[in-house]
Amino acid sequence: MVGSTFLHSGRLRPRQRHREPIDVAIPYRNSSDARLTDPRPVGTRRQTPRLDARGLLILSWLAPFAVVIAWEWLARTGWLSPQALPAPTRVAATAWQLIEDGRLLTDLGVSLLRAAAGFAIGGGIGFALGTAVGFSRLAEALLDRSIQMVRAVPFLALLPLVIVWFGVDEGGKIFLVALGVMFPIYINTVLGIRQVDPKLVELGRVTGLGGWGLVRRIILPGAMPSILAGVRYALAVAWLALVVAETIATTRGIGFLAMDAREFLQTDVIVLTIVVYAAIGVLSDAVARALERRWLAWHPNYAAGAKR
Repeated sequence: MVGSTFLHSGRLRPRQRHREPIDVAIPYRNSSDARLTDPRPVGTRRQTPRLDARGLLILSWLAPFAVVIAWEWLARTGWLSPQALPAPTRVAATAWQLIEDGRLLTDLGVSLLRAAAGFAIGGGIGFALGTAVGFSRLAEALLDRSIQMVRAVPFLALLPLVIVWFGVDEGGKIFLVALGVMFPIYINTVLGIRQVDPKLVELGRVTGLGGWGLVRRIILPGAMPSILAGVRYALAVAWLALVVAETIATTRGIGFLAMDAREFLQTDVIVLTIVVYAAIGVLSDAVARALERRWLAWHPNYAAGAKR
């Protein structure tokens, strides 16, 4: 009874056994030397397949090539009507005929000139406004809200007003392309400048960089990934705006070629213009990627992508 009382009162505790810690050998895995740390036999290890740059390029074209093959097969077996969607071989034959007539290359050159002029004007304005708003809160208060209001207006809603302002000349088409290009570059420029690490700016000031030195060596390089992302997006918007712009009374351009084919129910020509727009989009995106690899060679992510 007494022992039980002391045990429950906490004054007398039962003797506990001393247990030695058990040392369990856990193999240490080091990602830098998998051969020494992987306990599995060499023959049973799973090797992660890696593709070189040529393999990745071939892989990226497999899906479009498979789509074209399936499209051709469905057209030849009668699943697709020639009036609804002609076969790729027929579209290619139409393209060759238009090239021989000199019509396709002429219209393509006119469209490229309009897109290039609009991209240069709109991109320059968007970069200038984005730089001003990115550096100055006062400029943001004065400009940003008005820019966002104009950005929300669709191209088709502006088309009648553009005709009143510029008529059916080239100015209206270039204006629409420039307007569409301006907003992606503006937004991404502001975002890139605002996302620069303040510690890098402070480090530049400590090392003696002035205002222009900070902009040229730290702020603009730090904002360049975002700016180039805006350029890639703006290239796609430029062709979208050009399609709308070339619906204005004109006699040249890829858009006019598509509108003229619609009047005569030439589905093969319409599909050809879509393919041309897609091809130009792929080429322009490839140019933007090349600029990223060249101008962002200092960036570890882009440098790693360039080495693959």
